[in-house]
Amino acid sequence: MHRKFIATIVAAALAVTAIGSAPARADEDLLRALAAIAGIAIVGKVIHDRNKREKERNTVTRNIHKAPVYQNHGRVYDLKPRPLPKRAQRKLLPGACLRSAETRQGRLRYFGQHCLKRNYKYVNRLPNACAVRVRGHGLGYGARCLRNQGYQLARR
Repeated sequence: MHRKFIATIVAAALAVTAIGSAPARADEDLLRALAAIAGIAIVGKVIHDRNKREKERNTVTRNIHKAPVYQNHGRVYDLKPRPLPKRAQRKLLPGACLRSAETRQGRLRYFGQHCLKRNYKYVNRLPNACAVRVRGHGLGYGARCLRNQGYQLARR
């Protein structure tokens, strides 16, 4: 890459000096200006091509069936998501346990206790203040109350 760049600069310099050693003519200034413009254009093209190749080298491509692939200087790296830390997993409740029931006060969204015991290993750490008894459905934990306590619905 650098050799081509240096060769281009040397060729442009030789062309300009060859024009300068020619006998004086009326259009000598025009030729020098054209040579300078041509040299600048060549240097600009070399820089543009180099930047284009660098951009192509450092791209992230996505395959529909695989994780994103990062390419850097010819090396290919697979990007795989890291699992969440345990302190963050504690706050994610399984979406399959979210239930809805009609009460006298309106619709109540809650997480069923039996489902949580099967699918969520931190049931014993849920706040007792959020526990609700739903007539005909058993025990559960109010979704709004848990959200206010910092819990979220895991959307997987």
